[in-house]
Amino acid sequence: MIPVTTFKDRHVALFGLGGSGLLTAKALMAGGARVDAWDDNESRVEMALDEGIDALDLRDADFERYAALILAPGVPLTHPEPHWTVQMAQAAGIEIIGDVELFVRQREASCPEAPFVAITGTNGKSTTTALTAHVLRQAGFDVQMGGNIGRPVLDLDEFDPDRVYVVECSSYQIDLAPSLAPDVGLMLNLSPDHLDRHGTMDNYSAIKERLVRASRLAIIGVDDEPSRAMAKRLEAAGVPVERISSKGPLVDGPGIFAEGGRLIELFDDERADLVDLLGHMSLRGAHNAQNAAAACAAALALGLSIEELQEGMDTFPGLEHRLQPVARAGEVVFINDSKGTNAEATGNALASFERIFWIAGGREKAGGITSLKSYFPRIAKAYLIGEASSSFASTLQENQVAFEECGNLETAVQAAARDAIAASAGERVVLLSPACASFDQFPSFEVRGQRFTELAAVAANNLSEQGGS
Repeated sequence: MIPVTTFKDRHVALFGLGGSGLLTAKALMAGGARVDAWDDNESRVEMALDEGIDALDLRDADFERYAALILAPGVPLTHPEPHWTVQMAQAAGIEIIGDVELFVRQREASCPEAPFVAITGTNGKSTTTALTAHVLRQAGFDVQMGGNIGRPVLDLDEFDPDRVYVVECSSYQIDLAPSLAPDVGLMLNLSPDHLDRHGTMDNYSAIKERLVRASRLAIIGVDDEPSRAMAKRLEAAGVPVERISSKGPLVDGPGIFAEGGRLIELFDDERADLVDLLGHMSLRGAHNAQNAAAACAAALALGLSIEELQEGMDTFPGLEHRLQPVARAGEVVFINDSKGTNAEATGNALASFERIFWIAGGREKAGGITSLKSYFPRIAKAYLIGEASSSFASTLQENQVAFEECGNLETAVQAAARDAIAASAGERVVLLSPACASFDQFPSFEVRGQRFTELAAVAANNLSEQGGS
């Protein structure tokens, strides 16, 4: 844990006692702060009390006695309306910050030379974070990875100049971190997301831009127009920018791009081959080429060689629930992409394979799957589950895509495995990439992906016993 000493001998309010909130309260207390913590969930308050954290209903508190309100990132700061604690803090004129801001301030106060890589983007940030951390570890670095992935950021080991901190940041976390200034900042891509919490696309984009605007090096994905515009703004403001792309040669400046299954660095109009991604199951697809380019750019900035990059890429096992191969029976591969909770993420998955037995559905998001029409020729058949089943069926029927309404995941996996093994020779993929939230049938995308993994193992074993290929 990283003790937060920047509020030593001061009194702070903290709202939100989930996993990261509890850890934040402990880190503040370890650093000498007095913390009044609260949550609307009574069981979380009881858990905090059991952990020795002072709990106080902040509705009854005098906010003028606090130095700050520490807010959990899941609590609304601005939209659809500020949380009641935010309104009380604003009325008292105190700052409102989150755990990433505490991390940033503590690093600056105690060990500013500790290398710090921060990563954001609408899609791909978890894979890029895990890949960057893996490549650096393979090269012998002591890597601390956390934030919006894995460990809460204040649960990482204490700052040390020989440790590299690789931190995934959501837009919610960035919104609560005004001092965010990493050595290397990565912004992968932008598309409409979380607008219920940020109001407009312009505001969402501006929040993401904060992560890279104060970076010593800004690495920007330029495969979408809002991100290209961001790169140009940063350059105009004097920020060093390196571009990454999955769509071929760069035209506006130095960076790394994907071409023919390889990553190529462009600098001063000179091209240099970096790494080969061909045949890497966990890094298939253009979106993963962009993720790999981002990881390479960050690793090169920290001094890795091309040989170390290739070794890191070759040994990357992939991330759970993101194009994760979980079972195989002959030429039938089962892929867990449960993190594909919206159409754009699922589009990346569909673009990565040619013959797909697609399991989709759940709690539908705005727009459904109409934006995926260009990928429909890749789908041998779809197997629909959950609340979105009838809506998805209508879209598929209109586009003459074979489908089966299965209701639940168990039935869908059995049906998809049956049809995949019966299909003609060549690689076939049973793909769970739902394009939906999980909450109609599962508490989270992780639980949904874990269940698919279990069912896929059984199905693959049955197919192998039957001698299927």
